Amino acid sequence: MEADLKPTTAKIAEESSLDWRGRPSNPLKHGGMRAAAFVLGLQGFEIMAIAAVGNNLITYVINEMHFSLSKSANTVTNFIGTIFLLSLLGGYLSDSFLGCFWTILIFAFLELSGLILLSVQAHLPQLKPPQCDMLNESTQCEEAKGFQALIFFVALYLVALGSGCLKPNMITHGADQFNQRDEKQSKKLSSYFNAAYFAFSVGELIALTLLVYVQTHSGMDVGFGVSAAVMAMGIITMISGTFFYRNKPPQGSVFTPIVQVIVAATLKRKQVCQSDQGSHSMEPSTDKPISDSVPNSQLSQRFRFLNKACIKNEEESGWRVCRWEKVEQVKILISITPIFLCTIMFNTILAQLQTFSVQQASSMNTRLIQSLDFHIPPASLQSIPYLLLLLLVPLYDSLSLSSPLPRIAAGLLLSTFSMISAALVEHKRRNTTSLLSVWWLAPQFVIFGVSEMLTAVGLLEFFYKQPLPAGGMRASLTAITYCSYSFGFFLSSVLVSLVDRVTASASAVGVGWLTDNNLDNDRLDLFYWLLALLSFLNFLNYLFWSNWYSVGFKRGGSGDINVV
Repeated sequence: MEADLKPTTAKIAEESSLDWRGRPSNPLKHGGMRAAAFVLGLQGFEIMAIAAVGNNLITYVINEMHFSLSKSANTVTNFIGTIFLLSLLGGYLSDSFLGCFWTILIFAFLELSGLILLSVQAHLPQLKPPQCDMLNESTQCEEAKGFQALIFFVALYLVALGSGCLKPNMITHGADQFNQRDEKQSKKLSSYFNAAYFAFSVGELIALTLLVYVQTHSGMDVGFGVSAAVMAMGIITMISGTFFYRNKPPQGSVFTPIVQVIVAATLKRKQVCQSDQGSHSMEPSTDKPISDSVPNSQLSQRFRFLNKACIKNEEESGWRVCRWEKVEQVKILISITPIFLCTIMFNTILAQLQTFSVQQASSMNTRLIQSLDFHIPPASLQSIPYLLLLLLVPLYDSLSLSSPLPRIAAGLLLSTFSMISAALVEHKRRNTTSLLSVWWLAPQFVIFGVSEMLTAVGLLEFFYKQPLPAGGMRASLTAITYCSYSFGFFLSSVLVSLVDRVTASASAVGVGWLTDNNLDNDRLDLFYWLLALLSFLNFLNYLFWSNWYSVGFKRGGSGDINVV
């Protein structure tokens, strides 16, 4: 009997995925690590291309487009923030209309076109203002405006649109190659996520060393062109695996059920739900009956107001009554939102390492060693966290570590020490007469590298392991983790502008902490101290919400958080 049931189960599991011709996939021919390897190839190449652009963009914007330091920093953080915010659009289009494969192909070509245009803009003199030394205070450099600025921003945000919509779909499409109903493949899925982060780290490391070196010594036009070539290689790799993929068809938007539950619960806010009587069981009562689709004990007691969405009155359907699975999905999303919000400040810290820390390095001695005439490109210092990740991620996978929430807490605390280190080094740099070695900046990058491994991997694992009764939301949760990056970079832009404006108004000479293009005239050290304080307060805030989340699990059992 058991032997007879196994083929049936496999068949049912595979019917939800299709091959490249739209026919049910064959588990012997489609999916698995072989198919996922092609997606990993695209992930590695894509991050290599986008990281080489984003991590050295501030240098290009200041030296070639002649934007001020604060405006340049905001241009970079807005660009990167937009990338991660657009991951929601990519997830929506994939879930609702296109599926992962076609979403990846369409937006990969959009990103490639943006990189090509960016390379052309950097190469043609008529698309840039006249060359000028921005660090020379005696010269007035012409800022890029009008058609020049238009071409630059069109190219930049074509790249952002393509990359943003790619990110959640690359992760999801790779994960789709593993049948979670098969125990062996389910274990391989865990290894795939670690492999994906490893590919990400390899791509970042090559971008921040080799590609940034090309940008520094051969020109930004050549550097952007190399990024375009790398992206083209990623697209070729992705297409090469077409015959091996398991493709999940679009299942509809996950946002519609969320709105549906809220609307249904609001319409029935005055009715009494059986679960409001304080019991987990759904025993018969004289109150309005719960929808017939709700089994006993399935509706949790957290956010009990939403349980009213399951009350069924006669022949109701659509937006007036919901299945219990939809209600539980919305509850899960609400429950994890505070955890998500607490990681935004972490990514604001990351934004400083990609902007102001690069400028710090530009004003220091960049020799690799004193006896060797080899200078480290300032942006290449950002490779230090990813070099650490290459060493630590395999260890992270092999060791039995604590659950995700404590790891995220440790990562958030370490990000505070990263800013403390940055503040101390900047203070020393400003008050030292000799040129300080760029290696003084290494500690802040090393500390943040460990912090990122704990926080970023922990957050992905935490979201992925949420108990989703009906499934189908994991891709969207992946997109939400990318939104943390987006909000963090946007918050950085707001903080930079706000701090500069407030400190300028408080200054007798009208000069803020971040007004001047020359860091020697700014007070970046004080800005770092402010970020360290905000980061620590955010850590304390996280401890409160993670405890609230954990206590709810212990009280409710089976994932129930008893919040009324």
